Amino acid sequence: MSYAQADDRRVDWEGALVQRAGAGDTRAFERLYREHAGRVYGLCLRITRDAQLAEDCTQETFINAWRALAQFQTRSSLATWLHRIAVNVSLGKRRKATPVEEADEDEEGPQGGWSLETPVEVAELEAAIDALPDGARDVLVLNALYGYSHGEAAQMLGIAEGTCKAQLHRARKLLRKRLNMELN
Repeated sequence: MSYAQADDRRVDWEGALVQRAGAGDTRAFERLYREHAGRVYGLCLRITRDAQLAEDCTQETFINAWRALAQFQTRSSLATWLHRIAVNVSLGKRRKATPVEEADEDEEGPQGGWSLETPVEVAELEAAIDALPDGARDVLVLNALYGYSHGEAAQMLGIAEGTCKAQLHRARKLLRKRLNMELN
């Protein structure tokens, strides 16, 4: 079986679950939840930077999805739709939470070039991403880590596409400075 055939089967399987869940089948929705909860939580965690808040956002995302599933249109994938809900919920919760202090942009990062080979180095990169200002981090997460286009990320965040591009440029510049390395 080719990858394309496997993807088609997955889409058909997921589409059937979406239809059943949209009609009120809680077991079908539970399967969709199990399939997508990890990635939704990861996105919420990257946006909120707080594990407890990310759990709350994940639950609220799926509550909102359950309520609106009957109106879900298959113009986008279920994952994309869930990510949009998660971004909206996470940004809303983050606005209500106490503000996180932004890192000083003049702060020196680790010295010397290095490759991401050990968990410590990966943790350093995660810390550098977490230290980014909210707007820059949000765009970096959606565009560079989750693969959304500038247009999709801008729509999710409720900003102009040009602002999205500028924020991504800013995020990369700050990461280069903090990590003292060139990023593409």
